[in-house]
Amino acid sequence: MMEIQITCPHCGSSIEVLPNQSASKVECDVCKYVVDVKFTENHEAGILKECPTCSRMDFYKQKDFNRKIGVSLFVLAAILSIWTYGLSLVALYLVDLFLFRKLAMVSICYKCRTNFRKIKNIDEIRDYDHEMNDRIVYSDHDFKGKPLSH
Repeated sequence: MMEIQITCPHCGSSIEVLPNQSASKVECDVCKYVVDVKFTENHEAGILKECPTCSRMDFYKQKDFNRKIGVSLFVLAAILSIWTYGLSLVALYLVDLFLFRKLAMVSICYKCRTNFRKIKNIDEIRDYDHEMNDRIVYSDHDFKGKPLSH
């Protein structure tokens, strides 16, 4: 079953949810803010077509790894490279290669940053696009699930 992780718009905390068509609201455990959701049959079947939080259809996929941990590991390896003559960066590269092969993919909504795991149609979702992200975040452009075209 698809796992959904909604980012609370009030406090930024994570709200873990399993799709259920009868649910219309979810509550943040930290600040008690209520988020409206709309789950469909597709969500229950593990198919991602529309975001249950913002109703957008623009998603990207990436490996399921925490960015803050990745940046922290890189900074640590860079500092250690002074004493290890760069071998710490090689070791980090090997760890990164191992994780890249082992970690599953996750899909993220460009608009509301909701995360989706265990998606059956992950191959249909495109990789991250910087220009698409900027147009959605800064000018509220809705691509309706179609790729960026020039």
